[in-house]
Amino acid sequence: MVSLVLILFKRMPNKVVHYKSIGQVTFFRNRRSKSMKISIKPDKSVLVSFPIYVTEKEVKTFLSQHETWIIQQQQTIDTKRKRFTEGMVINTKMHTIELHTATYARMDLKSNIIKQYAPEYNSELMQRNIEKLITNVYRVEAHLILPDKLDTLATQYGFKYNNVTIRNNKRNWGSCSSQNNISLNLQLMKLPDHLIDYVLLHELVHTEIKDHSTNFWNRLNQITNNRARQLANEVKKYSTYISCQ
Repeated sequence: MVSLVLILFKRMPNKVVHYKSIGQVTFFRNRRSKSMKISIKPDKSVLVSFPIYVTEKEVKTFLSQHETWIIQQQQTIDTKRKRFTEGMVINTKMHTIELHTATYARMDLKSNIIKQYAPEYNSELMQRNIEKLITNVYRVEAHLILPDKLDTLATQYGFKYNNVTIRNNKRNWGSCSSQNNISLNLQLMKLPDHLIDYVLLHELVHTEIKDHSTNFWNRLNQITNNRARQLANEVKKYSTYISCQ
């Protein structure tokens, strides 16, 4: 039986719960769902989506019944996870990150080359530190690249938007609000340039069409040489979580 540590919800619209055995679980009441579904994210957190008519008790029972399976999937992620190791070189859009060993931890920055030194890289703490370093590099690059790229594409194809923000979002690559404010994920920096353009165009089309109807995809096809679905499938091969590429 799953041990509940903290419940942050009453009627479970879309809330987070922490369990001792399986960690963070997000409960997502989805109007489009026809059945309950459990997904394991690359960081081993759990997402439970369920239809609006399902009760809280049914969702908890469903989660408990699948606890063993969840733990197995989390262990599989640990086994398959690529780890940052000494000698690794990580190339971003504008920087090169090199991992070296040294008697004490330090970081040297020269031009666009970042040299990280540490006694070892095996500990979870050091792995998380490297993830934070990459995220910080992505953040700098995203602010330098994405707003200008978005503005260029908007001008080229005749779109208008209000504001653009850069965030570290683990659920999507971008979003467009009802007020046409566009939010972009700094993890876009790991994508090839043509897929970054696709995501930006995707959000720009949402300034005109707020859903994913046939009209939306037709409009997106007009500005992607009829490759909208193909590009969307290419993006699915990437994760919004930090990993060794």
